[in-house]
Amino acid sequence: MASSVDARQPGRLPGPPADLPDDDRHRTANALHSAALRLLRRAAATDVGMDLDGPRASLLSVLVFGGAQPMSRLAEIERVSPPAITKLVTALEAAGLAARAPSPDDRRVVLVTATDAGRTVLERGRAERVRAVAALLDGLSSEDLAVLDRAAHLIATRLTTTA
Repeated sequence: MASSVDARQPGRLPGPPADLPDDDRHRTANALHSAALRLLRRAAATDVGMDLDGPRASLLSVLVFGGAQPMSRLAEIERVSPPAITKLVTALEAAGLAARAPSPDDRRVVLVTATDAGRTVLERGRAERVRAVAALLDGLSSEDLAVLDRAAHLIATRLTTTA
């Protein structure tokens, strides 16, 4: 089993947890997990310009990229309780970033959508995150960039084709 490495050393990732198999798939999964968390933290550091906390930014992203959603589905996606999603939607509404409307198919269902202002805020924030990630990639060779691009597409494909 690979030993743990001091994750505070630049470029070093921690070894896999002790109870995982010592094989290529689990070592790669461990490295991807650790690197993805660090990458997300670095990119999220730019979110201060959006003036939204993490849960609100996440919900706004769901609305912008996923379209109108019922409140119950938003709670499932965000993994929060119905009262918590109501509070988040209310905050986005108050900021003019989201709107509620009855479903045209079932007037008992309330759909939440991103407003144009919400889309603008999210796209501006997303652009800042992409700039932060691009800065990390500065100086990498074309070959390394191609490897990372391929890996990103492989992961995205797996995320959309497996449950």
